[in-house]
Amino acid sequence: MTYQTITYTRADGVARLTLNRPERLNSFNAQMHEDVRHALAALEADDEARVLVLTGAGRGFCAGQDLSDRTVAPDVVRADLGESIERHYKPLVLALRRLPIPVLGAVNGVAAGAGANIALACDLVVAARSASFVQAFARIGLLPDSGGTWFLPRLLGPARALGLALLGEKLPATQAAEWGLIWRCVEDEDFSAEVDALAAGLAAAPTLALRQIKQAMQAAWHNTLQQQIDLERDAQRELGYSADYAEGVAAFMAKREPRFTGR
Repeated sequence: MTYQTITYTRADGVARLTLNRPERLNSFNAQMHEDVRHALAALEADDEARVLVLTGAGRGFCAGQDLSDRTVAPDVVRADLGESIERHYKPLVLALRRLPIPVLGAVNGVAAGAGANIALACDLVVAARSASFVQAFARIGLLPDSGGTWFLPRLLGPARALGLALLGEKLPATQAAEWGLIWRCVEDEDFSAEVDALAAGLAAAPTLALRQIKQAMQAAWHNTLQQQIDLERDAQRELGYSADYAEGVAAFMAKREPRFTGR
């Protein structure tokens, strides 16, 4: 399918969704929401995709909501911003979290507002050194949305989360990595190669195990210890019957690299 505001491809098990409004720092308008929603729905039904790379075109990852979009512009009509979240951002974030395959956020430039929190909804986030994260909401009289008030305190603790939300200061990628907000910060010249290597490695990994790891880690936020161990038991039982587990053990015993099929 041809999209107006994104590009979407899949090759060798790696799906790539690139936000493609570089002239607006890949900020979201109604059309981009529609395009991303369609691409993620297609991805959920694609048995050949084993990892998703989410990134932005040009010099930015995503600047959040395009405030010039008529659906939210305050000089056009007093918009119901809660409706915008309910219709667009909530389904987007939940769709990313629901995907059974790993989602690699490749933050190539500024990630601001909802764009920052969409990045945090990914499973692994790699950022170029020149990238930054900005919770810009308070500057325009809003609070962090798109899961921001959920992700930030869990990833950073209350003090740093509240500071970022109240002050709206730019957090450089290097500091984001030091604080544990993201997985890794790499030099700009190494960024594309690092993303490609991570994506290829995840695409070659045991897909069923990665899915269970994602689900278990997400469940751990609200489970008791006993509930979590029970979840681990049930997941391990399922994985123990998989072809990938048999291959992993066989490869280990033979001292060779495993050839996982995701089955």
